[in-house]
Amino acid sequence: MTGILWNLGAFIVALGILVAVHEYGHFWVARRNGVKVERFSIGFGKPIWRRTGRDGTEYVVAMIPLGGYVKMLDGRVDEVPPELADQAFNNKSVWARMAIVVAGPMANFLFAVFAFWLMFLIGVPSVKPVVRDVVPESPAAVAGVQPGMQITAINGNGILTWEDVNFSLIGSIGAEQTVITVQNDSGRQQQLAVPLARWQFDPDSESPITALGLMPEGPVATLTLEQVMADGAGEQAGLQSGDQITQANGEILRDWNHFVALVQSSPEQPMELVVLRDGQRLDLTLTPALRETNRQAVGYVGLAPAVLPVDERYRFELTYGPLEAAWHGMERTWELTVLTFNMIGKLLTGIVSVDNLSGPISIAKGAGASAGFGLVYFLSFMALVSVNLGIINLLPLPVLDGGHLLFYMVEAVTGRPVPEKIQELGFRIGAALLVLLMGLALFNDIGRL
Repeated sequence: MTGILWNLGAFIVALGILVAVHEYGHFWVARRNGVKVERFSIGFGKPIWRRTGRDGTEYVVAMIPLGGYVKMLDGRVDEVPPELADQAFNNKSVWARMAIVVAGPMANFLFAVFAFWLMFLIGVPSVKPVVRDVVPESPAAVAGVQPGMQITAINGNGILTWEDVNFSLIGSIGAEQTVITVQNDSGRQQQLAVPLARWQFDPDSESPITALGLMPEGPVATLTLEQVMADGAGEQAGLQSGDQITQANGEILRDWNHFVALVQSSPEQPMELVVLRDGQRLDLTLTPALRETNRQAVGYVGLAPAVLPVDERYRFELTYGPLEAAWHGMERTWELTVLTFNMIGKLLTGIVSVDNLSGPISIAKGAGASAGFGLVYFLSFMALVSVNLGIINLLPLPVLDGGHLLFYMVEAVTGRPVPEKIQELGFRIGAALLVLLMGLALFNDIGRL
């Protein structure tokens, strides 16, 4: 219950900030264009706080924290007194209306730049992308990646951290190969072409890095148990904290990932374990519970390993001065924007499955997890969501900013507004598509629980 409340609280804080930023973009540009703003609301439904400013705008925080809106004086919605006609949104030039509409998404992109800037100013604890091990016969092994190599570039893009590697590999989904530049201990660099034809990964249970066959230098999960969850399959088998698992079904375990792979492939199937407890051998039977992950049944046992910290040789703090941080903030925001548009294209063409769509539950989990790691990670999370919020609102669906922008662009070209009947039909179609998309994302979220 505590975890759920933490996730919910972090989600409300993150979403509240991002919605406020988005709506303030509309608000600020509307005011600069002489439009009267009647209400600025964070959330929907019954107000839980309200105040009328000296500018005549009513500022509201409402009960349902899943969005917000800016209500402007508009003759298409309400009757406008003649003396206020010049302050009505619908009486402004098409260029002014376009600027007001696009200001919301632009504010989200600017916030992402600010969040990344602040993150790089504070400093990001990072790990050098040095390969600890390579899974035999994996795409990375086929390409010739060897333990001890450090990744310096992927497809020509410079790499500093494992987060950069993860980011670049996600952008390679659907490609035939990705070119990795590696450096060995002597400093010699070489380019390796990694085939991706058989590269598949489940984002709910693994990263693209490990799916490629790369085992990063980083915190090492040992085969000694740190935690055994109450009422889980591990506790029911008799496992205890401090136990060291050495064998499973007759196989000598190489590492924790080896054990996890065996567990996930054995839902509701007994596994014979050899365990060391206080130097004494125990033979136990573990039966993993079944868990549905991304429409697949996998085994789950409720065990957490003891983790060795990262070797000091590979740890560093990624930090920049104010100007450099601003540049890298803009660069990271641009890269994230391009990646998101590419993923939308791959989603529409079927390269990426719709099963990968995430909804509010997944976002809440991400908010809680990032907030739990600290401010730097929470800023990174908010920047990611802010970019996605900006892009989603630019999609040409009539209920979104992008749909309004499309109608105004048509008006700018033709010299007359799009007929109201066509706009109304577009709003209905757009609303239906948006509800369908949200329903699918929520369905995926529920399937991941």
